[in-house]
Amino acid sequence: MPYLWYKAFHLIGVVVWFAGLFYLVRLFIYHVEADAEPEPARSILKNQYQIMEKRLYHIITTPGMLVTAAMAIGIITTEPEILKSGWLHIKLTFVAVLIAYHFYCGRLMKQLERGDCKWTSKQLRALNEAPTLLLLVIVMLAVFKNNFPTNIAPWLIFGTVVLMAATIQLYARKRRLDKERELTEASQS
Repeated sequence: MPYLWYKAFHLIGVVVWFAGLFYLVRLFIYHVEADAEPEPARSILKNQYQIMEKRLYHIITTPGMLVTAAMAIGIITTEPEILKSGWLHIKLTFVAVLIAYHFYCGRLMKQLERGDCKWTSKQLRALNEAPTLLLLVIVMLAVFKNNFPTNIAPWLIFGTVVLMAATIQLYARKRRLDKERELTEASQS
């Protein structure tokens, strides 16, 4: 029975952690884009984004990561033989990359607060796709375990990357065209 409790709260932690990571970098994008706004909107927006980023990182995202890790340790204590599984070692490698991403986001948050972040909104949009790819691989490893479909998995991951890149480009183009349209309408009136 403890195994099922650990597993349930592990999944809840994963959902909370990923929700926080997905939204955090989206806030970074808005934070960077606030630089294009005139004052006083720029200062108001940047201050609000800083508050939201800190709360999200410290109250939701980091606790989600800690619950995920603690429950994973609980699962391992109930089934220590799982540590002999090759798929788990690969999964834990991707989880380590995800943890590094988490802390890198914390570093970016501090850079944004100081005003010395060098990332553009377009670069941040690409960075925002990293947890999606990690989630895809981690979940597939957890579900398929030693029967990971290596014949289709690389194509699935590649297709996901291409789809995300195309979506980012199309969205950026749409935003640029909308902004040009607004400027044209403003200059005509």
